[in-house]
Amino acid sequence: MIVLNFAHPLTPAQLEQIQALTGEPVDEIIGIKSYFDNDQPFTPQLAALLEHVHLTTEEWQTTPLLINPPAYNYVAVLLLAELHGRMGYFPACLRLRPLDDAVPPRFEVAEILNLQKVRNGARKAR
Repeated sequence: MIVLNFAHPLTPAQLEQIQALTGEPVDEIIGIKSYFDNDQPFTPQLAALLEHVHLTTEEWQTTPLLINPPAYNYVAVLLLAELHGRMGYFPACLRLRPLDDAVPPRFEVAEILNLQKVRNGARKAR
């Protein structure tokens, strides 16, 4: 499995949690710095950002990917739309949560969000 990381670097403990939750080894982490200029349109910035992810059209559709989305909500939703278009389905995403009373602040993997499962379930409510 490849983790596309659009947020802070993941720690060894977080990688262990990911592997425990998914039952899959993390083969690669692709770190993508997701700084966006608020004075410029976001769509072209996202396209430029994703040029750093060297996956073929086939790999986008067949490689097991896990997304650590950026915290900036506008970028996150735009990213999910773009990834759905490239992958043909919604990717699974990490949800991190802060550890209580950790100094300095630390985060653990709370869960893996299966967005495609949520989408499929929501279709039944139409």
